[in-house]
Amino acid sequence: MDPPPAQFRWRPILAVVLILATICPSMAIYCDEDDCYDLLGVTQSANSSEIKKAYYKLSLKHHPDKNPDPESRKIFVKIANAYEILKDEATREKYDYAIAHPEEVFYNTAQYYRAYYGHKTDPRAVLVGLLLILSGFQYLNQTTRYNQAVAMVKKTPAYKNKLRALELERSGGITNKKKGQKNKDRKVEEDLSKVEEELDLQITGTERPSIWKLIGVRFILLPYTLGKLLLWSGCWFWTYKVKKCPYSWDDASYLTQRSLGLPDDRWRGIDEASKEDLVLRCLWKKANMESYMTEMRKESKRRR
Repeated sequence: MDPPPAQFRWRPILAVVLILATICPSMAIYCDEDDCYDLLGVTQSANSSEIKKAYYKLSLKHHPDKNPDPESRKIFVKIANAYEILKDEATREKYDYAIAHPEEVFYNTAQYYRAYYGHKTDPRAVLVGLLLILSGFQYLNQTTRYNQAVAMVKKTPAYKNKLRALELERSGGITNKKKGQKNKDRKVEEDLSKVEEELDLQITGTERPSIWKLIGVRFILLPYTLGKLLLWSGCWFWTYKVKKCPYSWDDASYLTQRSLGLPDDRWRGIDEASKEDLVLRCLWKKANMESYMTEMRKESKRRR
């Protein structure tokens, strides 16, 4: 069955918007079904002084201390709310816009909550909450990816062979059939945990979840990280730019990895002999890198 044309797919969404605009006008969120100006008995063109005077006059009439009538109490709550909206120029401007553009339901609703709750919320609390939420989703994503990778590794022959080898190693090469099923199950669980730990480094592109890599933790440690980076940059500049010392093996490895654009997991996966060959080529030098890339292209063509 063919999908409906684009104009028909949009019709349900437009219908929902029109229904919302008809049933729940956007200006109704300010003073419910009433008009804020009508509640205070002023026109939309009234200035702040007239609005204030009208409010004080009505509050004296309907204040619970002056008038114990329950209906009068309800009226007082409404006029107090209307005054809170109209006394502030920014909020009044948003209300006037909602009156003039009642069809913009979502925009007017967002403006209302922004005006009422935006200035009452501490930005630091918002930042902390945002970091916690992002960190939670990040950790959940890391855990899910890691568990999926481990599940895939468990299906490989290499995993099963290592598990079998560990079982034989613990039993001395002989399977003890006299052991109880409970002890056997416990032993299998221990073997599984040990094999998982051994196979962690073989899971390419996925690492065990760590709180130190969460965006919230990194944000907290940002001053320390920046200080450490500045100190490292200063030492690097003094040692290799000013004193002209030869690169240490670790620093030469870092330069080689960066020149090749390899992530940490791929660099760790290279055998030591290949690493030594790459480092000795001094690939951080442009001429050496170009020569290496030319060599790799020729090797690739030869293999084809």
